[in-house]
Amino acid sequence: MAGGGESKKAIYAALFGNLAIAISKLFAALFTGSTSMWAETYHSFSDTFNQVLLLLGLKASKKEANEKYQFGFGKEQFFWSFVVAILIFGISGVLSLEHGISYFMAGHESHRVENTLINYIILAIAFVFEANAIRIAFAIFRKTIEDRGDKLTLSTLFTELKENKDPIIITVLVEDAAALLGIIIAAVALLLSDVTGNSVYDAIGSLLIGIVLMGFAIFLARENRGMLIGESISMRDYKKIYEAVVNIPEVRKIKSIRTMHFAAEDVLIAIEVNLIENLSTNTIESVINNIQNKIKETVSYSNPSKIFVELVQESQ
Repeated sequence: MAGGGESKKAIYAALFGNLAIAISKLFAALFTGSTSMWAETYHSFSDTFNQVLLLLGLKASKKEANEKYQFGFGKEQFFWSFVVAILIFGISGVLSLEHGISYFMAGHESHRVENTLINYIILAIAFVFEANAIRIAFAIFRKTIEDRGDKLTLSTLFTELKENKDPIIITVLVEDAAALLGIIIAAVALLLSDVTGNSVYDAIGSLLIGIVLMGFAIFLARENRGMLIGESISMRDYKKIYEAVVNIPEVRKIKSIRTMHFAAEDVLIAIEVNLIENLSTNTIESVINNIQNKIKETVSYSNPSKIFVELVQESQ
């Protein structure tokens, strides 16, 4: 998983890129009156603010545990990523839809797109900035796969996207992907309006951008909701832990393994095991230490200290 430094690198790349893009899009929207460009302006300003919130969440998650929050503040990242998803849906998505709907409500003749060349130039520049931001985030995402020893394939990409617990990298990737798709939609909508002389395509572009943003926001909200509630580790890591512990000679049976993420790399692991009979107290203590060490060796979480081993008797 990506460390805090790499996550912060991805956020800053997206932050400065989005800020420059947002200002450029605002200028183009004011100068040309394009509905799609207004939608993209809302999108970029919202993304810029979102990066600030992600940085806030990353910083807050590093606070030391205290008496009131004894397991630390790791879930701050999930909370602020959830807030980002709400803002994408509520600001970018809703305002983009509102601009498109307003066009149809007000009548087609009330809207004209002028000086479209400016829009094309701004969108081209925005595409370069967004492509660079997603390149940085994807490089970190890909490194996680390669460090695990897996080959980079479409299947492993989708699996990692589903099982990766780093809310920062996932949020930045989703935001950048939505941004690139929004730029393409806006460019096509403007081109169709320019070629046909019918500004309805520009309004449709705004509607489509709003729908895309809402779809991506729902995906982000769903992922972070699971982590806030207390999502377990991936099935891949679960199987690794099971295999490592069950092969310890003194372990007769694993009764249960329960896990929960406090942060991307901070995990609670509680395992119930049944040991073979006639073990001395010293041997039992040694086995417990061995189980904890095996788990630490098996999973690569940076804070593996929250490992609890409980001995249970076999039911008769």
